[in-house]
Order: sequence, then structure tokens, then C-alpha cells
Amino acid sequence: MRLRRVDPAPAGGQFFFEGRPVPFREGDSVASALMAAGIATFRATPVTGAARAPYCLMGVCYDCLVRIDGADNQRACMTPCGEGLRVERQAGVAGSPGSDERGAR
Repeated sequence: MRLRRVDPAPAGGQFFFEGRPVPFREGDSVASALMAAGIATFRATPVTGAARAPYCLMGVCYDCLVRIDGADNQRACMTPCGEGLRVERQAGVAGSPGSDERGAR
């Protein structure tokens, strides 16, 4: 699903999601910019590998956890976009049972 911006804010720049450039607008969170770019799956569960996507968009559910600039378990919905950020998917919650130190299965 691709989101359509109703009231476009001024351009902000771009960051990178798994090496792919993603544009963002001023005031966007990482989650909102990814969804606007058509990226809906942010991580996978460690047990079944089920795809997870943002749900609450207010920092409560933790379904939007990603790795940002090498830091695991960052809530994409609560992280403001920044020029040149490096964002990656992670499997599960890094450091949890069933995942290695980087969150991979």
C-alpha cells in the first residue's frame, strides 16, 4: 500500500533503507517516510519469520523496530528522519531469544 501525502511539507532530504534511497519531508518519522515510499515490512518475527509492519505509530507496539546507523531496536515511528541515515530491517528484537546480537535468526 502506498500512502498519498495530503498536505506536502517542504522537502527534507533522503536516507537509505537497505541501500535504497528514500526521500523524506520535513517533520517525517522514519516510519512515515518508509510507508510513503511503499515499504511496509520493517522486520520479521524470530520464531516464524512473519512480516511485521507499523501498527500504532506512537511508540507503544514495537512492531516498527529497525536498525538505524548500526543501533538495533530503534522505533521507526518515533525517530525523526535525518539526512543520510542508514536504516535496515531486523529479525525480531535484537538480543531476544531466537535472534543473534544483531537481531538475525
